[in-house]
Amino acid sequence: MSYAEAYRESVEQPERFWLDAADAVDWDVAPTRALDADDAPMYRWFPGATLNTCFNALDRHVAAGRGEQAALIYDSAMLGTTRTYSYAELLDEVSRFAGALAAQGVTAGDRVIVYMPMIPEAAIAMLACARIGAIHSVVFGGFAAAELAARIDDAEPKALITASGGLEPGRTIEYLPIVERALGLTANAPGTVIVKDREQIPGSASDVAGWLDWDAAAAAAEPAGCVSVAATDPLYILYTSGTTGKPKGVVRDNGGHAVALAWSMRNLYDIGPGQVMWTASDVGWVVGHSYIVYGPLLVGATTVLYEGKPVGTPDAGAFWRVIGDHGVRALFTAPTAIRAIRKVDPDAKEIAQYDISSLETLFAAGERLDPDTYEWATAKLGIPVIDHWWQTETGWAICANLRGLEPMPIKAGSPTVPVPGYHVEILDGEGAPVQAGTEGNIVIELPMPPGTLAGLWRDEDRYVKSYLATFPGYYLTGDSGYIDADGYVYVLGRSDDVINVAGHRLSTGSMEAVVAGHAAVAECAVIGIKDELKGQRPSGYVVLKAGADIDPEQLRVELVAMVRDQIGAVATFRDVTVVQALPKTRSGKILRKTMRQIADHDEYTVPSTIEDPAVLDALARLLGGRDT
Repeated sequence: MSYAEAYRESVEQPERFWLDAADAVDWDVAPTRALDADDAPMYRWFPGATLNTCFNALDRHVAAGRGEQAALIYDSAMLGTTRTYSYAELLDEVSRFAGALAAQGVTAGDRVIVYMPMIPEAAIAMLACARIGAIHSVVFGGFAAAELAARIDDAEPKALITASGGLEPGRTIEYLPIVERALGLTANAPGTVIVKDREQIPGSASDVAGWLDWDAAAAAAEPAGCVSVAATDPLYILYTSGTTGKPKGVVRDNGGHAVALAWSMRNLYDIGPGQVMWTASDVGWVVGHSYIVYGPLLVGATTVLYEGKPVGTPDAGAFWRVIGDHGVRALFTAPTAIRAIRKVDPDAKEIAQYDISSLETLFAAGERLDPDTYEWATAKLGIPVIDHWWQTETGWAICANLRGLEPMPIKAGSPTVPVPGYHVEILDGEGAPVQAGTEGNIVIELPMPPGTLAGLWRDEDRYVKSYLATFPGYYLTGDSGYIDADGYVYVLGRSDDVINVAGHRLSTGSMEAVVAGHAAVAECAVIGIKDELKGQRPSGYVVLKAGADIDPEQLRVELVAMVRDQIGAVATFRDVTVVQALPKTRSGKILRKTMRQIADHDEYTVPSTIEDPAVLDALARLLGGRDT
């Protein structure tokens, strides 16, 4: 069917649409209805149905005779090694580790914390939990002890799985001292800790009495079979930052998750059995859950798990090497990775060293893909560059250009149209719909489609207050934007990034798009800072491209002129600061709120997700703030 037909059916006849989509999943008890709305707004998908997510990701492909096909390719730029796991090999590894967990008393419904680097055992641990019905909660490897302890306190896990450490360019991060400190900070320390020893990093399970070695535990265990669970049972908890300081545990179910990801792999990414998808993210983020581990395996594709960076491991050609080595058909990465490559290699000379002819599509998400970066990537790669927009909470794309369903014309700056199942609207501050082209709050009419959050872990009240109370009947995305006359959605940034300049509501995202278009600018951030006269004023921070030679004052003059020309004098854009780097989370999101707090000399807390605290220190000193 066409996009219009699919979207219309998903909104008007969701029962039929999603029951048809559910045929792509193997069920122990097949669903007879799609949506349970009896406890609205706590909607549930595929009530009464049962399945096992690990079976759908591994066992059924082996049973279908494709056990020798590559399932997971581990490529470590840090070690200079690769290893390919066939579906049969991955199934054996997962079954054995699931048996090791079961031997420690982990059963269906128990929580397991996974605190791992980007190594195959991270994915194996996740799938092993799914196999026995346990609920995994992945915490980004290297998170501070206090942050790990907060997640242990909330999840109350029976087991914690970790490794001796992670590898970063020029340094190693020892995990075991962090884990020890975290366990000392919590009253809910798990009874079992399992450690994967990495010979490159000091520390092993033997360092602490009672801790278990991964290899020994797996070797001694009987392989575990699949435990059938309800479609509505939790598959995982993924914590995201909360405004109160307490992390929010986003809960994903088993059934809706499997159906949504299988549908998205075929219809959005155009990836099927035997084709190679590389999602250059981390399993600690939702992107890693959905499209490193589960999505590709659910449809029998080959997934790449990469331990490295877009630049510096060893150079700006790292991504092109991986694509060429493994025949990657679709690459999914964050815009910040593309900008990092462009900054170091603005002419994309490194591409010529590799055969990347297998690459058909580049997908970007995690932060707005600015038009200038889109144009650069399109010109250098000669393939469709697809922006799409989603959140930790949704688990898969809200808006996208559906390459496997009906590819649509690309408009730079837009993630294209709402994905079937997502009824996206724009509301003003009073909750009234606005006209096409008018900026407002981006919301999604309830119920949201399968695969989106089922709630927050043991905190229904917070779920309702955070997402559903502002506009009854709608999920609040927290983003602002507009829908044009063609139905294309434009996401301008978080709602709190809309600033008020002398009574005029202006989007800092729109200004960033202008600034990013300057030939010397590699990446940028525009924030609103306090102004005694106008209330707020925009202030820009730019990172220059490698080799750019321009006087900072001349750059400022040119950027001010560009913003005045494209947005108007009302923006009063005058402040431009050249910086060496912008503070970001590990997923590539620029820490605009923290930058704003520093500039306004407000109290601020260094986010636990920060990539490099030294960048924030340098910015604080530059702006007359204080070291973090």
